[in-house]
Parts: sequence; C-alpha cells; structure tokens
Amino acid sequence: MKIERREFLKASAATAAALSLPRATAFADEVRNGMPYRTLGKTGEKVSLLCVGGYHIGQTKLTDEESIKIVRTAIDEGVNFLDNAWNYNEGRSEIRMGKALKDGYRDKVILMTKVRGLDAKTAEAQLHDSLRRFDLDTIDLWQFHEIVIPGEPKKVYSEGALEFAEKAREQGKIRYIGFTGHKYPDLHAEMIDRGYPWDTVQMPMNVFDHHFRSFEKRILPMALEKNIGVIAMKTLAGTPGAIPKTGAATARECLQYVMNLPVSTVVSGMDSMEFLRENLETAKSFKPLDQVEVAALLGRTQVAAANGEHEGYKTDWSKG
Repeated sequence: MKIERREFLKASAATAAALSLPRATAFADEVRNGMPYRTLGKTGEKVSLLCVGGYHIGQTKLTDEESIKIVRTAIDEGVNFLDNAWNYNEGRSEIRMGKALKDGYRDKVILMTKVRGLDAKTAEAQLHDSLRRFDLDTIDLWQFHEIVIPGEPKKVYSEGALEFAEKAREQGKIRYIGFTGHKYPDLHAEMIDRGYPWDTVQMPMNVFDHHFRSFEKRILPMALEKNIGVIAMKTLAGTPGAIPKTGAATARECLQYVMNLPVSTVVSGMDSMEFLRENLETAKSFKPLDQVEVAALLGRTQVAAANGEHEGYKTDWSKG
C-alpha cells in the first residue's frame, strides 16, 4: 500500500509521541513453568502474563470436555489467571470453568468474573448466580462489566452496587473489586476520578487502540499512577481478530505489542488447543520490544487504525 508524504509524516509524529509512553520495563516479576508473571496492581497478587478468556470456552461449538481441557492445559502450562463474566453464553462459560477447576485446579488460579448489575439488588443476584455456577464460595476478582454508556459510572457509585461489593468482600465472597469497559476512555476516567480505590481495570489494549480513542494513552497512565492492576483485552481488536485481517500486524505481533506495555496480564480468547499452544509460546518467549520495533509496528498500523473502523466495539453499537 502506497503511503503519501502527509500520511507518512503523520504516522511518524504519532510514533515519536508513542515512544514517550510507558512500556514494560522488565521481562517479568518472576517466572513459573516458563510463564512470565507480573504483579496485579495494589493487590500484590502475581498473575500470569497470559490469561484464559472466559467467553470462548462457553461457545456451543465446544463440548464441555474440550473447554475443560483448554482451561486445565493452560493451568498446567503456567497460566494462573482466568477471565469470565456472568452474562457469557447464558452462564455456560462460568459452569464449564467451574467444572475445570475441580480436582484441585481451583487452588492454582486467581479467578475473575464480571457483573452486569449496577444496582445493589441486581449485583447481589448475579453474584449468587456466579458462585452457584462455579460451585464455589469465593471469587477472587469481581468486576463491574461493560461501563460503556454515559451515566453508568454515577449509577455504580450511587445505586448501592459498590456498597454491596464491599459487603460481599467482608463476607469472603469476593476478594478484589474492579471494572471494565471498551468504548469510551472518558468513562474509565470518571470511574477512577470519582474516588473508589479500584483494585483492577480491564480495557482494550492493542496496536490500533494506540491511534484511535486510546485507552493506552488516556487510562493506562492513570491506572499506573494509582497502582490499579491493568488487565488487557481485545488485543486483536475483537473476535475474530480484526487487526490481522487488515494485514497491518500479525496476531503474534499484536500480543507482543500489548505484552510490551506495563499491563499485569493479557486476556486472550482461545477456542482450540492450537490457539492455546500458539499463545502459550508467545507469552513464554516474550522479550520486551526495543524502540525501533515499537516505532516500526506503530508506523505500519497508523493509517489502518485512524478512524476506528476495525475497533467495532468502540464505534458500532451492534458489536460488544
């Protein structure tokens, strides 16, 4: 693809600015079974660089046995952080993950799930659902999910959901509290600025996000300043991987770019053993990228990323 001089200069300026942003300063805080581990913000928990995404394991194209095998193989290979949500696949994702955590696997992981209810009554009902589906008494990390509409941060703070979350923590039903979202960085900023000391934040982090309505530029520095654990998602710009389809970057490059940021862990949806093996290899072989590598990758992706068309979760309300 031919790039005009104006586009080249614009991309060069964006790349130069990018190099002043935070990057991973170390390979890992520690390594277990070949897997890099980093610290999850103020929680102090050590979490694997790769996290198993919960949505994909609940899809109907997989059997229970196939999903359980993916989760357990990941854990056997050093993954200790698991993602899920109350609304994934009508609860099937949580049920399957709960089955995978039998036989001693629960003790090997930090389990996260998400709640859609923004008021106390709904949040309580959904937490009970999640605990029942997992067949557990405690969930390690509970996150308010998809803060994507103006007014939702105020509701979380004013309609009792946070108070219930604190009560649930006191009762030992959850250990840490966070939030997620994928459309507007300003809503993440509001969730933080309203003052609650969040343990974690989950948000889109990818090489295209850097160029358009960027969570990396807007929210990552805020989270680091407050020692909030950063959970990266949508590393390929959604499912199926939108970025590799453009030809601007490969799936491996996309993962490497995000792993090069000062995030705690990178969520990846893996619906086959092949994808799991590929991502395990990428995580275990990861080394911080140098400035030349980062600049080249950002330069290659700037034009394709410019208007957000490949990050549909930001621009298209029909996409989650």
